[in-house]
Amino acid sequence: MTVPVIAIDGPSASGKGTVACRVAEALGFHYLESGALYRLVALVSLREGIALTEAARVAEIARRLDASFRDGQVFLAGQNVSEHLRSEECGKRASEVAAVPELREALLARQRAFRQPPGLVADGRDMASVVFPDAGLKVFLTASVAARAQRRYKQLIAKGISANLRTLSRDLEDRDARDAGRSVAPLAIAPGARLLDSTPLTVDEVVGQILDWYRESAPRAKD
Repeated sequence: MTVPVIAIDGPSASGKGTVACRVAEALGFHYLESGALYRLVALVSLREGIALTEAARVAEIARRLDASFRDGQVFLAGQNVSEHLRSEECGKRASEVAAVPELREALLARQRAFRQPPGLVADGRDMASVVFPDAGLKVFLTASVAARAQRRYKQLIAKGISANLRTLSRDLEDRDARDAGRSVAPLAIAPGARLLDSTPLTVDEVVGQILDWYRESAPRAKD
């Protein structure tokens, strides 16, 4: 029997991480935040001064990552680096390193290893199209740039981090263009994926919709 997977893709700040985590909790499934892996590679590359043009060295970072996930926190070599990963600098670099083909190949097996019983909810940008193309439920979660920028702005302000709404909007637009235009695994709606625009919805409403879709598709997902 194939372990069921719910693959949730979408652009930056669409809320897919929060939603995916809550869906996993509701179902008792494992959770994979694929973006955290790319952010970890980004963080290490920044710390070690490795340029994006050094594709082999970037891929090597992925292969030697000592990463673990506990209680909603991300650890690198035993150190909690969750806050470092949420910085705008790290997020921008993560989007850039994600375009390195050698890195995506190096991380593929690590991501698929998260698929364990009783099931997995995975979020990212190519979960449904590349990593788990046989997922029983594929969702493309999106929202307007304005809504996503506002959400990111509120998150940063709540953490005491200064932010500029106009700059955030511009950064999101640039990141969307970069993610959609890359040659390897570009951000796109995978065949068979359900489009869910969260702009007018609450988190509870988005989670509820995905759970409803999963319950409808569950028999097929477990075949």
